[in-house]
Amino acid sequence: MKPQAIGPVMIDIEAHSLSALDKEKIAHPNTGALILFARNYDSPRQVADLIKQIRAARHGDILIAVDQEGGRVQRFQTGFTRLPAAAFYAEQPELAEAAGWLMASELLAVDVDFSFAPVLDVDCGVSEIIGNRSFSQDAKLAGELAGAFRQGMRSAGMAATGKHFPGHGAVALDSHLTLPVDERDLETIRRQDLLPFKQLIEQGLEAIMPAHVVYPQVDRYPAGFSSFWLQTILRGELGFDGAIFSDDLSMEGAASIGDFTERAGLAQQAGCDMLLVCNNSAAAEQVLDKLPISQSSKREQRLQAMRGKCLLDKDALVKNDKWQTVSKQITEFYESHA
Repeated sequence: MKPQAIGPVMIDIEAHSLSALDKEKIAHPNTGALILFARNYDSPRQVADLIKQIRAARHGDILIAVDQEGGRVQRFQTGFTRLPAAAFYAEQPELAEAAGWLMASELLAVDVDFSFAPVLDVDCGVSEIIGNRSFSQDAKLAGELAGAFRQGMRSAGMAATGKHFPGHGAVALDSHLTLPVDERDLETIRRQDLLPFKQLIEQGLEAIMPAHVVYPQVDRYPAGFSSFWLQTILRGELGFDGAIFSDDLSMEGAASIGDFTERAGLAQQAGCDMLLVCNNSAAAEQVLDKLPISQSSKREQRLQAMRGKCLLDKDALVKNDKWQTVSKQITEFYESHA
């Protein structure tokens, strides 16, 4: 049987092991990736075994992802080094690259391909959902620190995903719960929010996740469903040629688009290579079954670049001199800000 290619849908699972339904969805031709959450994690050994089960159920290519930014967004904690929130690296900029390497090394050691990081949003002092997840309120510094964090990830063998394009930091509302509206014009966004994205794209950023935010002075659709944002600005003006991951289509920020099939179709039409459908099993099944099955060599190439390059398993990693030194540094830094 010919191995399955990477499909365009990212799904999730409910538990520490796979159900029969999980295996069926993982094997679906439209599946291409799976995101893990804290509910799927107990220990490094357990999650490594779970990932083996996932890869075996696929009978082909599948990407494994997690949100492991640090601070309040770190899904794997016990058995992993606790990472500080991004905003704190401004105090010790030299630790940003080390933290990116550490985060990536620990995930690769359990066979996770990538983390959705770094956050490239510029903190404008109004967004609680972003807040200290941003590296800085200064766009130039945010780009520099995020660039160092990404460089650390790359040196470990992990691709990076910048989020949330073109910027989620200037709206107070949480797109998990509602659709935020950013009334600023394009020139204002260009002068501030786009700077970290532009900087990391020039450095070779591998992937981007757009925001479930609507910018009515620019386009009527939220960014992740907007061909203007994804094609004209991101691919055209900024020259980005990497993978585009939608934000979760189950979030309320996507609800204005229509049902899940409509959301998936418009996001794909706008330019998303991978469509996330999480925390709603019925919605994931609907998208898998109703999204036309298709192959795209360009999409496949962009997504293949997200594969992790694991060099050590977790047991070997913790005996590594570099890991011991960096983990101690980051742990002390985290505890000083906890």
